[in-house]
Amino acid sequence: MRFFIDACLPRNFAAVLESYGHVAIDARDIGMRCADDAQIAAHARREGMALLTEDWGFSDIRAYPPADYHGIVIFETRDDAIGTKMAALRHLLDRSDVVQQLPGRLAIVTPTRIRLRPPLPMS
Repeated sequence: MRFFIDACLPRNFAAVLESYGHVAIDARDIGMRCADDAQIAAHARREGMALLTEDWGFSDIRAYPPADYHGIVIFETRDDAIGTKMAALRHLLDRSDVVQQLPGRLAIVTPTRIRLRPPLPMS
């Protein structure tokens, strides 16, 4: 899968994503460090990439309808520690079934929980 990493997340997200076999582009590496939310979203959408961010503005489904994107993932961590953020990323990546379900969905990810909108159908 292809992921676009917002500048608010640690740079080492890219290496972890790549170690799981995914393509990762960091906004800072393509001159989008200071891009506004609309520019970040447009790039992810145009390039068919799932957006990874901590910016809760992307949780507004009226402004960023999940169906229009290849996935929007918001990382919710209680502290600003890189280790906590990395644990949340690994929690997501360890759930390949969830990663495959990201297109068209909004996901809220913590180190111990993943919430998807809309919810997955019950088996």
